[in-house]
Amino acid sequence: MLNRKELKERRRMEILSVGLDLFIKKGYSATKTLDISQKAGISEGLLFHYFESKEKLYEELIKIGRSRPKEVLEVIEGEPLDFFTTAVDEIVRHTKAQPFVAKMFVLMAQAQCNEAAPESVKKILAGNDSLDFSIQKIKQGQKNGSIKKGDPAALALTFWGALQGIAEQMAVNPDFPIPKSEWIVDILRKTN
Repeated sequence: MLNRKELKERRRMEILSVGLDLFIKKGYSATKTLDISQKAGISEGLLFHYFESKEKLYEELIKIGRSRPKEVLEVIEGEPLDFFTTAVDEIVRHTKAQPFVAKMFVLMAQAQCNEAAPESVKKILAGNDSLDFSIQKIKQGQKNGSIKKGDPAALALTFWGALQGIAEQMAVNPDFPIPKSEWIVDILRKTN
């Protein structure tokens, strides 16, 4: 049996999941706290017990979306191409196993373009540690000859853009055939 703290965390995650679904389907501006509470099967007052506002709920989702990829990337070691292959494998594995993860990719893409996003969210989105980290790995790979020449930032954007598109497809169509990791990494791989 779950204790009080575990029950509270489970409810909090349920609210985040419902909020995620609604923000994806309706957008931030069109989603109301009443929509979230009704879909979660709780009162609006109870929703505010967990999140003081719609903005705070959205902000929490964006924080999760920013931190999870970073956590995955920080533990991957090895040569640059091995790093990118493992990154693809891990992200695809998590995305397949947890629909929440796939949906987070959709939310993060929408949030990047959302002019109505709260300022607190825009600040969180301003830094991109995953991209910066990837640029450094690409520079290392270019130096050792394993990654093709070209602007490291442009290569990183291309790599992550491809992965973003795959994750978004997995969110809306779980039966979508998943490309092999090597196909995605070939975006970066130097060919002879």
